Amino acid sequence: LSFASGEMLKSFFVLQLYVEKQKGESLGVVIVESGWGSILPTVILANMLNSGPAARSGKLSVGDQIMSINDTSLVGLPLATCQGIIKGLKNQVKVKLSIVSCPPVTTVLIKRPDLKFQLGFSVQNGIICSLMRGGIAERGGVRVGHRIIEINGQSVVAMAHEKIVQTLSVSVGEINMKTMPAVMFRLLTGQETPIYI
Repeated sequence: LSFASGEMLKSFFVLQLYVEKQKGESLGVVIVESGWGSILPTVILANMLNSGPAARSGKLSVGDQIMSINDTSLVGLPLATCQGIIKGLKNQVKVKLSIVSCPPVTTVLIKRPDLKFQLGFSVQNGIICSLMRGGIAERGGVRVGHRIIEINGQSVVAMAHEKIVQTLSVSVGEINMKTMPAVMFRLLTGQETPIYI
């Protein structure tokens, strides 16, 4: 698959794989939304139960985007619908997945030539909560619902909200950020208990 986005071209390699499981056994995964603004609006694998079929297979990684399950596309579907499809696999012994292998952290590059250009997104407690359509942030890959992990090589995980906003407001040129879905961040840092499906 290839998608043109602004001035960049991104290619994705869709992998098809099978996960074997016992009849009545759940897949043992936690999925989250990829975030509004994603080139591929689908669900992301956020966590795996150590003893579950997904983890046992050794074929999946946290961050993988799940494109389809048993030839049913998940692209563009609401999270609850995707969770329902996965829960409906309990009686199957072999599950076919189409995935795009991705790291759990997204790298964003915002090109802001001058302070007069608005960044085009709002942030609350490190989480991106709105995005201006067509703005420099959207073109750079910023996604709603993502937690900012790093700005220009500096960790902002423990940084106060005001300091994050101040850092962003004075940044010009190329602004490099690392983000991940906020739910995934909370799972990985033990702030949220995973509910496996």
